[in-house]
Amino acid sequence: MQVSVEARQQAQALLDFIDRSPSPWHAVETVVAQLKAQGFKNLREQEPWQFKKSGKYFVVRDGGSIIAFVLGQQPIAESGFRIVGAHTDSPGLRLKPKAAYSTEGLGQLGVEVYGGPILATFTDRDLSLAGRVILRSADGLETRLIRLDQSIARLPNLAIHMNREVNEKGLALNKQTGLPLIFGHAANTDAATAQLIEALSGKLAVPADAIVSWDLALYDTQRGNFWGVDQAFIANSQLDNLASCHAALEALLHTHKPQTTAICALFDHEEVGSESATGAGGSFLLDVIARICQANGLTEEDKIRSFASSFFISADMAHAFHPNHAGSYEPCHHVQVNHGPVIKTNANQRYSTNAVTAARFMQLCEQANVPHQQYAHRTDLGCGSTIGPIMAAQLGIATVDVGNPMWAMHSIRESAGVLDHSYMIATLKQHYAS
Repeated sequence: MQVSVEARQQAQALLDFIDRSPSPWHAVETVVAQLKAQGFKNLREQEPWQFKKSGKYFVVRDGGSIIAFVLGQQPIAESGFRIVGAHTDSPGLRLKPKAAYSTEGLGQLGVEVYGGPILATFTDRDLSLAGRVILRSADGLETRLIRLDQSIARLPNLAIHMNREVNEKGLALNKQTGLPLIFGHAANTDAATAQLIEALSGKLAVPADAIVSWDLALYDTQRGNFWGVDQAFIANSQLDNLASCHAALEALLHTHKPQTTAICALFDHEEVGSESATGAGGSFLLDVIARICQANGLTEEDKIRSFASSFFISADMAHAFHPNHAGSYEPCHHVQVNHGPVIKTNANQRYSTNAVTAARFMQLCEQANVPHQQYAHRTDLGCGSTIGPIMAAQLGIATVDVGNPMWAMHSIRESAGVLDHSYMIATLKQHYAS
């Protein structure tokens, strides 16, 4: 398969983006750095907002969600918005507030399952911690991002001699007793706790008693890579859904003086239902749009008119056909890696796509000279969902659910196609330009 130099560079940029973003808070930090480098201005929710014509802006809520936008040339009431939504979080394991303890002289870390990861894939991996730590400071409380670069924890498999049916029945891990990680030697719980705090405080260069609380995720220290005989595939953690975040960001960064206001909205907490202050089920996007409209002198009726002229693309990853498990897929809907973005449809509104919005996305793909595919889930299997139906219901905006095909969704090591990432970026650019 022929892969262009540009497509390979875009895929490498995606892998680098993910490697710099081991938690939702790091993902937002990575996005902010790229936005600032391109002249986007940081807005704060607690301050008044003023805009310049064709201005480029972004706002962060609670560190894990970010909305960036470029104001359009045409009046918002008539032209509406072109929006891409994705999510910064991925399924995995999160550290408990009182995580460290000792068992038979071994230090262990208690974890909680976040979302719906494939738990077996977290075994025998080189794991470490990343996220945010809240510190006491002279001015009160301070939030600092942290990433321990070296592998500090592991979840060793039970030997097959003690789990003889693992290859026939699969690896089943009890979420309470089967997931605590080994991270060192510790004579007792106090010693284990001190070791964990020392690792965190040492990395942050602060006294141990400065640490108040944390939001910490386990992440795989292995970097992303290309694979396949022709290197046409990529593998990394968090492709679901940092690949969509990166594609949306790249498209926005290449959007200059659009006719219609272009918005890139990246939310936390999709994997646990989006019902939070920073999730798609919260008020973040509605608040930002309301302030854009108010700053531009729009009435409430004008805002509603603008929604009627808007289009929302919910970008989340899609299930690629796996030849070893053909029976798990709906016939006639076998989407292939490196064959283009996937339009996802579900009659029960697990996806927001309808015939009209599907056709609009197809048209964008055609205008961008990009192939497209269509996906429906097997009727006798439960279908996952996205932020698409949530945003469609909140905003009343025409919405489509799309995503790039991938294997091993919710594994700690996922795979996708080099060409598909390039295709998605091109299509989202076309969306912002429409």
